[in-house]
Amino acid sequence: MNAAPSMTSALRFPEAGLPERLGPPPSLDPAQQDAAEALINGPRRGVHGPFRPLLHCPPLLHAAAALGEGLRYRGRLDAALREWTICVVARELSNVFEWDMHLPLAAAAGVPAAALAALDAGEPSPAGLRADLALARALACELLRQHRLSDATYAGAREQWDEAAVVELVMLVGYFAMVCWLMNVSHTPGPVA
Repeated sequence: MNAAPSMTSALRFPEAGLPERLGPPPSLDPAQQDAAEALINGPRRGVHGPFRPLLHCPPLLHAAAALGEGLRYRGRLDAALREWTICVVARELSNVFEWDMHLPLAAAAGVPAAALAALDAGEPSPAGLRADLALARALACELLRQHRLSDATYAGAREQWDEAAVVELVMLVGYFAMVCWLMNVSHTPGPVA
């Protein structure tokens, strides 16, 4: 049984430590078993995070897995930009799984520790942060809060990236928002250390 989250943890990640309320089905039908095996034999090497509740709907699991794999493993955004943006979404939506999963990946990709600490604390990014990372945070937060981009943010994005990269970045934010929402509803636990 999970312990109750600390007050700080509860404010940062309200579902952290709560019992999972929509986990995998207790027994798998053939379509669910095939979906699980595809995840286990694919780049994820297991049924983790959003794929736990998605096992209830194998067609959605396959579609979500394909989109996520395209964004994470075949996308054109560099690793630091991709992992930073995922962390921004996870922190903005208070999702413990994606935060705990992607924080070390962002650090390993070269995102400065000071930027990750500021993001975790809900503070502005430090001065001197790479321009593309600063813009990605602004873009992701604007999308998540306003559900669109202002002309100024869009113009900045087009100055920084070509059209294909802007589309990929917006899709990255949307994909991770979708899986964060599902896990927040499901009370999906953070990754196992």
